[in-house]
Amino acid sequence: MNTESLSFKYELEKQTPRTNDGGTTRGASVKDFPASIGIAGVSMRLQPGSMRELHWHANAAEWAYVISGTVRTTIIHPDGKSYTDNFEPGDVWYFPKGYGHSIQATGTEECHFILIFDNGNFSEDHTFSVTDFVSSVPPEIVAQNLGLTLEEVAALPQKEAYFAAGIVPDEMSFVAEARPNESDIELTSFHRYPLHSQQPRIVPGGGLQRLVTSKEFPISSTMSGSILELQPGALREMHWHPNADEWQYFISGQAEMSVFLAESTCVTEQFSAGDVGYVPMGAGHYIKNTGDTVCRILIGFNSGKYESIDLSEWLAGNPKDVGVTNFGLKEGEIEKFPTEKVFIQPKK
Repeated sequence: MNTESLSFKYELEKQTPRTNDGGTTRGASVKDFPASIGIAGVSMRLQPGSMRELHWHANAAEWAYVISGTVRTTIIHPDGKSYTDNFEPGDVWYFPKGYGHSIQATGTEECHFILIFDNGNFSEDHTFSVTDFVSSVPPEIVAQNLGLTLEEVAALPQKEAYFAAGIVPDEMSFVAEARPNESDIELTSFHRYPLHSQQPRIVPGGGLQRLVTSKEFPISSTMSGSILELQPGALREMHWHPNADEWQYFISGQAEMSVFLAESTCVTEQFSAGDVGYVPMGAGHYIKNTGDTVCRILIGFNSGKYESIDLSEWLAGNPKDVGVTNFGLKEGEIEKFPTEKVFIQPKK
């Protein structure tokens, strides 16, 4: 295999955005990022009041993480129930494939969020938007369907709006429908999970992880995600995921990642804020903070169940003679190997 033709890095935030009416979007599908065969992603920004119009995705579910600002979403279920939620930095949402929804910035500052889709062939440019639908069918059908005159139909958008500028909505004008018997921290509503409120898994001197799966967020049946923070020099140890591809968005800091593809093939990439990384299901990899500040990474998986096999835990789970034989160790060397799961190794 020719490693020169492989790249598991895509400089997403350096791409030319699609922009109009207070919104910008940059996408990375398998067309743009060939390694990303199982997951696609979008970086979207909305100015206060601007809205990603009512739309749906026919070929992918949507998992999102809010980086900055505040935003409101609406969604319709096939049973006719609608849900409206407000989101802040650190919150996650999930919309099943085919469910109609909208996204509108609230507050007084730009809202930035990352959308992750469980299909590498997804494209934000090929979604089903309500204005595109209405303007594409015969006007007399729209008039009959919506109870309008033909003159009123003619005044509607005559092509896809995609983004629509509007006033900032009143966040208190609705009551979010919460699931019963759930605490606010566990799950505040059907489609919202406050990931930043979760108690993180902390490795002293190394970093931390916050993880949400379908166990904590039941509606997110096809996707899970995490926030990983690595201290300078720290290493998210060598590991792989047997059940899912991994898609990464580097929020801050710098890092190095190698992806091991078997047959002596290992591809190493350097990442900065705004870059996207990808690891195919089952491929070995690590992430190391190579900078002098905290490296913060959003990670998405195309499975609602999180599974990871870490090198330290695997080796520690074998009889010592297995390690000695496998690595051809000298007497006493096996004692230096980890005796338990490392997960994040602090800088030595």
